[in-house]
Order: sequence, then C-alpha cells, then structure tokens
Amino acid sequence: MQECFLKYVEDSIKKNWDLPSLTDFKGATSSYKDVARKIEKLHILFEQSGIRKGDKIALCSRNMSSWGIAFLATLTYGAIAVPILNEFKPDNIHHIVNHSEARLLFAGDVVWENLDESAMPDLDGILRIEDFSLRHSNKKELTLARERLNELFGKKYPDRFTANNVKYTYDHLDELALINYTSGTTSSSKGVMLTYRSLWTNMKFGIEILGFNPGSQIVCMLPMAHMYGLAFEFIYQFVNGTHIHFLSRTPSPKIIAYAFEEVKPDLIITVPLIIKKIIRKKIFPAIEKPHMKLLMNIPIINDKIKDTIRQKLMDALGGKFQEIIIGGAALNKEVENFLRSIHFPYTVGYGMTECGPLLSYDDWQTFKQGSCGKAVNRVQLRIDSADPQNTVGEILAKGDCVMTGYFKNPEATATAIDQDGWLHTGDLGLMDSDGYLFIKGRSKNMLLGPNGQNIYPEEIEDQLNNMQYVTESIVIEQDGKLTALIYPDFDSLNAARIKESEIPSSMEEDRKALNQTLPAYSQISKIKIYNEEFEKTPKRSIKRFLYQ
Repeated sequence: MQECFLKYVEDSIKKNWDLPSLTDFKGATSSYKDVARKIEKLHILFEQSGIRKGDKIALCSRNMSSWGIAFLATLTYGAIAVPILNEFKPDNIHHIVNHSEARLLFAGDVVWENLDESAMPDLDGILRIEDFSLRHSNKKELTLARERLNELFGKKYPDRFTANNVKYTYDHLDELALINYTSGTTSSSKGVMLTYRSLWTNMKFGIEILGFNPGSQIVCMLPMAHMYGLAFEFIYQFVNGTHIHFLSRTPSPKIIAYAFEEVKPDLIITVPLIIKKIIRKKIFPAIEKPHMKLLMNIPIINDKIKDTIRQKLMDALGGKFQEIIIGGAALNKEVENFLRSIHFPYTVGYGMTECGPLLSYDDWQTFKQGSCGKAVNRVQLRIDSADPQNTVGEILAKGDCVMTGYFKNPEATATAIDQDGWLHTGDLGLMDSDGYLFIKGRSKNMLLGPNGQNIYPEEIEDQLNNMQYVTESIVIEQDGKLTALIYPDFDSLNAARIKESEIPSSMEEDRKALNQTLPAYSQISKIKIYNEEFEKTPKRSIKRFLYQ
C-alpha cells in the first residue's frame, strides 16, 4: 500500500487506545480513545453542516488539548487546516481567515474577545475551541447540527464507539494538508502551502531517528500554530503514542522547570531563548562566584564540578530526557560553549515554515559545535557560493518537505522557488566538507561595510548578548554607521546597584570593549537603550523590520 500520512494517525489511535494522549497541564486528560470520539463528533458536525473535503478550517487559540483534537479532526475529515498564531493582532486574524477562504473558525476565548465576526463575512460559523460550542453561525445547517450533535452521534453508534469504528479517508501525499501563515520576522505573513508529503517527511524523520516509544512523555510549550511545535511536539508525538502535556503560553523559566519536574519528559523540543534563560537564571549565578571560578581551574575538581553542574541542569529539566533539540534560531556561543564543556546532550537543528519545517539535524553525540547538523533524509542542501566551505552564500533546499508555494501569491512563490525546484531560504551560511551547515545570518539582514565588506549583524549581536548587562540586541545601519539597539538586563543592573542614569555610561564602556575585538568596518558607532523587550514573533524571533 502507498504511504499515507493519515494512516499513521489512525494506527496510533487504535494501537494506543487506552493510553493517555493529551493533557492540559494541571488540567484534564484525554486518552487516545477519548480523542477518537471527539474527532468523530466533529466529523459529524462538519458533514451535517455542509463542509466538504478540501474546504479550509482555521484554528486560532493558545496551546490546548482541544486545539490538537480540532486539528486532527480537520485533516482526518479531508479538510485543509489553517493554523493561525494566537498572538497575531485581530486585523491579521481577520485577514488570514478571509485570505485563506476558511469556512469555519475554531477560536479560543482570549482570541475571541478581540475579534469582529462581521469582518469575516464568508465564514459559515465560529466555534469555541475549548468545548466546540457554537459562538456565531451564518448557516442554519451548522446551528442545527451543533444543537443535535450528541443525538446524531448516538444514532450513528447506538451500541458504543470502538477502535474498529476509526476509519479515516487516507490522503494522497501530494494533496494540500494545511496553509500555515508565516510569523513575519522580516515582512508580512504569507500562506505557506504544505502537502501531506511535507507532513509525512517530517513525521518519518521522527520515526526513523527518534523511534517509537509509546507511553513516553513530552511537554508541548512551542506554539502549535508554528510548524516547529506542530511537527515535533504534536504530530510526531501523537503518532508515537506519546502523552502530550500542553503549556498554554510561553512560560517563564520557573514555570518550565516546574512542568519538567512534574512531567519528566523523554525528549525536549525548544528554542534558544528558553534554554538561555534557564541557564542564566539557574546555573550561571552559581558558577560565576569567585570560589567556584577558582575551583574550576583545578583539573580534577573541575571535572567533578562539571558533572555536578550537568546533573543540576538535567534535574532542572526533569532528569529523564535523552536529548534536547534546539531550533528556531542560532544558539548563543557562550551558552553553546558552556553546554559543550559539561557534555550536555543537546543538538541544534535548522528549518523553516516553508519546509514543514526540518532541513538539518545531527545526533548530539556526533553534532559539530556551532553547526546546525547535516541535511536530513529526503532533503538536499547546498550553498549558493563558488566556495561553500569558505565563502558565505544563500542556503538552498530541495526535497519532499518543501512547500508547493504561497497561497494566492504566485509572485512570492516564483521568487522563493527557482525553475530547478530549489527553495531560496533567505538564510546565509557555509557548509564544511562533511556536510555540516553553519548559519551566518539572514540575507535581508546583511549589511555592506564602507568598502563593500559583508557585515552579518547576528554575529555582532551574539557578542553583545554575552555582555553582563545585555538581555538582547539588534545591530542596524544608520547614516552609514552601525548602531546597536539594546534591551538591558535590568535585574542584573539592579543587583549591581547601577542606577538608571548610569546605564548609558556602562553600555558605552561595553561598546568600546567590543569594538576592540571587531574589524574597523563592523565596529559599533553608538548604542541606543530600549526600556522594553523588542517585539517578537511567536517563535521568539525579533521582528527586525520594525526597528530598521
């Protein structure tokens, strides 16, 4: 039989029928059989209200069990899912719903409060995602179907609903599965069209590399409307028979540590910012004390201290996981050097929404520091450069995971995918002789020096972010010179009793110190202090275009 993505979903439900499936952290748990029943009820609702296979169904809420159920119900019915990041502004949500031609919208309570249903006139209706109740209806068939849903389910399954009743329409891999709108780091959102082949490819990576481990645990903390979280904290985990615990929002290091302690996940999927915060808050303060620095210079004691630190960090993350996979952005060099020094089981991958998302990865035991792994199965990567090992060029990708294009945007599609089928990622990098990929930055972010030198602001920012009183930074060009926009670490400044009026002079000292390590063409001319965090996408990337 030809490979089908949805058969894996069906098989997992049947095989793991009585196992716990989805839990809202510190809330209710649904077993795989509970999920199956709820999916079936939504199928009845779709059918009775006139939803056809191929229609679009949008979902917009924070992470929760019912989001996952609505998503699975959409795909297994044969409809096309449109996941929308709940952190988008109402106008953006209205636009995406209309642009995608969605017929139904599942909306969470927080999202719904700010929406205007009259701005989405083509919807058949809006369902409350928390319990699938009807919020708004433009169609009597939908209203009647929702009122009679339990009755209709009882008539269809008068005895009881069993695993034998779980039969989904299998997909053809080249059929459109979902439209995922980008988070807009450098520009406005575009609707990425991903086929079942893309979902299947990313799922197969999980199966082939991470294997099957029914009954394992994971904390789902990345937004499920973003492909990284959707593919590896939900889809692969559900097919694996994992017990998935949803954290409803991007939480603090304290909340994450608490969730990890409770759940004890077998695998951790995360982004650099979360790891950086946990390490800086829980580990660095202890090892930066004078007596610890002294002890770490004594070889025998040094090894014992590193083992202790490693175990402390492992325990802070639940103590059971086999590996941490970091994606979404480059890992800070200071943090990576520290993790490598204590032999911590981490690895860094690379991907993008347009690839559903994964492009490169390597197991933590063979992973090259500073890289983001090698091309995964069914993916080709190359650097658009005459000398890919030494001369930076754009990263190009080709493979089963690559999107078919941007929805109703042929111009953007033609710009992104060339005539030979290579996706132009917009990212810049190098590739060594072993095939390891090293990211240098975004092509849209690259600046030209006074004599045409290439300046990669991300590399300068990485050094700025290592400074004691810097939380995050952006390097931009103004009047032909480089300016650093800095959001200070106010907690550290307060602890050091540095007054607000003294912050500029402290940062000026750091600027001069940094410039001594930089070539003349990439030195920082001035610093601007920001009192609030830079605005970010849901995957925690800074929206740089807002600060140019």
